[in-house]
Amino acid sequence: QAQLRESGGGSVPAGGSLRLSCVGPEPLKINQCMGWWRQAAGKEREAVAAITGGGNALYGDNVQGRFTISRDNAKTTVYLQMNDLKTEDSAMYYCARRAGLGCTLNAKYFRTWGTWGQGTQVTVSS
Repeated sequence: QAQLRESGGGSVPAGGSLRLSCVGPEPLKINQCMGWWRQAAGKEREAVAAITGGGNALYGDNVQGRFTISRDNAKTTVYLQMNDLKTEDSAMYYCARRAGLGCTLNAKYFRTWGTWGQGTQVTVSS
């Protein structure tokens, strides 16, 4: 059973914006990480952005400058503000949590992200 609940996906034209939300079961500790991964049809899952309980954020090269990750003061909800969306941003977006190891977007550490949501679809049309 997923412990993370995503919301906010949808369909928008290119250049549009969406805001994704992810609610976790407990506050994010300073050295824990929550983030967003995405997977398009026929492609491997890739890291998009992540943030620690301490507020340090990382971004993938493909979204740097367009997406912003943030968390609420209670540290139970993480947001992904996506601006200037492109057709190549279309994918299933998954919220994930990484315990006690800080944040990394390196795909070789994919299996260290132990908790996942069920995903929310983002579709960007041309």
